[in-house]
Amino acid sequence: MNAIRLQSDTLRYIGVTLSNPHHVTVYPGVTVVIGPNGSGKSTLGRIIEKGWNIMTNSIKTEGDKPEIKFIEFNDIHSLSGCHVEYYQQRHEATMNDEVPVVAEIIGPAVKTDRWRQLCGALRLEGIEDKKINYLSSGELRKLLVVNVMSQNPDLLIMDNPYIGLDAASRSLLDEAIADIAAGGTSVMLLLCNPGEIPDCADAVIPMSSLTLGEPVDCRGKAAELRESMMGLMDYVVDLERVPKSPREREPHDVTLELRGCNVSYGSRRIIENESWLVRQGECWALAGPNGCGKSVLLSLVYADNPQAYSNDITLFDRRRGSGESIWDIKRRIGYVSPEMHLYFRFEGTVRDVVAQGLRSTTGNYGSISRAASEEAMSWLSLFHLEGLADRRYSTLSTGEQRLVLIARTLIKHPDLLILDEPLHGLDAARKRSVRAVINAIVSRDMPTLIYVTHFLPEVPECVTRTKTLKKLKNM
Repeated sequence: MNAIRLQSDTLRYIGVTLSNPHHVTVYPGVTVVIGPNGSGKSTLGRIIEKGWNIMTNSIKTEGDKPEIKFIEFNDIHSLSGCHVEYYQQRHEATMNDEVPVVAEIIGPAVKTDRWRQLCGALRLEGIEDKKINYLSSGELRKLLVVNVMSQNPDLLIMDNPYIGLDAASRSLLDEAIADIAAGGTSVMLLLCNPGEIPDCADAVIPMSSLTLGEPVDCRGKAAELRESMMGLMDYVVDLERVPKSPREREPHDVTLELRGCNVSYGSRRIIENESWLVRQGECWALAGPNGCGKSVLLSLVYADNPQAYSNDITLFDRRRGSGESIWDIKRRIGYVSPEMHLYFRFEGTVRDVVAQGLRSTTGNYGSISRAASEEAMSWLSLFHLEGLADRRYSTLSTGEQRLVLIARTLIKHPDLLILDEPLHGLDAARKRSVRAVINAIVSRDMPTLIYVTHFLPEVPECVTRTKTLKKLKNM
């Protein structure tokens, strides 16, 4: 790839304007764009991919425009070529007859040596035979990377590719990035956490407040830059302002108990003979590698998986299938997950998204009361999102959306708080602040907590117990 020169003072794309005072040039190799949530990183990536013909943008390169591919987690919708109606659909076998397997989506490329090489490098062997919406969030991310890498573009732009990956997969992705860069494909990584800057990076472009900073030579300096660029992340919350619940907590002893639970889809086993006892007020981490079934196990708890009825499960001292409705269960649980974020489609305002968290559905039905709207504003203010209250949720950056969904979950003050990779897409300072809020809520209100992460430093200090799942070998 020849160097790409961003020559204009400003760069624009879909209503967002970036300031470019240094007239940044992107050189061949591995370039990292680093900045906090909402700093404009994704917009810059889209400008480099698609913004060449916008009159206000002056973008030049020697020769023809390079072939550029941009991938982010939400691209799975366009990759699949099918419409998944709602995020629970992946748990309902009868609703997935028309959902294709990976090989049907990708086509002949799955038989090439390049595809097999990349799948082997990222531990995705056998993924060709899986239905697209049965993949874990980590597997989906790796599939997107493999699919685009196999096309050998001139420039590959990846938006937060590390989130949702366990430690082993992160190392494998670093190796794959270094390998394809050595093979002639340049890579641009859009990151919100300096700790993720890979050793193979050649240059770093800092961003803040929709402004591109002067590029920094990163060769041989990755460790130094990982430390020094933490200063870009300036964000704290006032824990004294964490809203209190206006409702009394419903007492119980056993929050959940699973006894010898099993989940399978056709011949594929996901959960096998798992048991777990969680009592009121306990704080657990749910751990395990990508694809081991953590989200599937939680779907049994949150009443999203029909196979719950064929298992021995107790929730809030009551055996499942004894006459309770799923709304009786969901009313007492607050839940956020990568899958919920992926399939959450709502064109309403940020304020309404948070206020509707007081309901037991993931849909968006009915009008919002004044009291609910005011309560929503309390949570938005806590997370410094009040200025976005009247913005459409769909116009926010991925990190901003994740903060909104966390506020939507916490507003419920649930008896059971299930946080499945809640810090996905948040920058380092926002991660610290959200962890502090979780610790404060647990200390004050004593809910039961189940916390899922692939990255141990993200686990809040209040978590004192761990349940670990192993990935099953399917024949």
